Amino acid sequence: MPVRSSRSVRQGWAGFVGSVLTATLVAGAAQAATPSLSGEKAAFPPFDVATFAGQLFWLAITFGALYWLMSTIALPRVGAILDERASTIARDLDNAAKMQAKAEETALAYEAALTEARKNAQGIAQASRDAGAKASEERRHAVEADLAAKLAKAEETIAASKASAMSAVRGLGSEVAVAIVTKLTGKAPSATEASEAVDQVLARG
Repeated sequence: MPVRSSRSVRQGWAGFVGSVLTATLVAGAAQAATPSLSGEKAAFPPFDVATFAGQLFWLAITFGALYWLMSTIALPRVGAILDERASTIARDLDNAAKMQAKAEETALAYEAALTEARKNAQGIAQASRDAGAKASEERRHAVEADLAAKLAKAEETIAASKASAMSAVRGLGSEVAVAIVTKLTGKAPSATEASEAVDQVLARG
């Protein structure tokens, strides 16, 4: 909203005083020129022709003094107040614009930081998933290697146990075969023949 300066206010008061003086002169002249219906002169003092000049003089003096007081005391103060108010409003508007610009910059910086944080979070999550998958793969390979080693050791133990059992079975079979043949034929076979016969039976079976 535009603010009127003290000069424009003084010009307005000057126009107002001139208008009042002109209206007073016109009204006085019209009253003096118009006769009353009864033929008597008007008794209203402000429109008495005899005192008309004095009234105009004191009216001019009064309005001049009032104009001087208004232009030198009241109007400068009012103008100063209006100018100060205009300056305050302009300063407040500038501060508001600066604060709005700063708020917009802060919002943009916040959005950028939030976007960067989201990217970092996604990267950290992907890195964690990759690290977890790698650790799981390493543990799986370690478990498989351990199981393979245990299986190989178990197979070796089983093979050793089987060989030991087969050796014991071969010896026992040889003894049983010698006893059976001796009982049936009355002649004991040699240990070599008995072992070969037991080996043949084990191979077939």
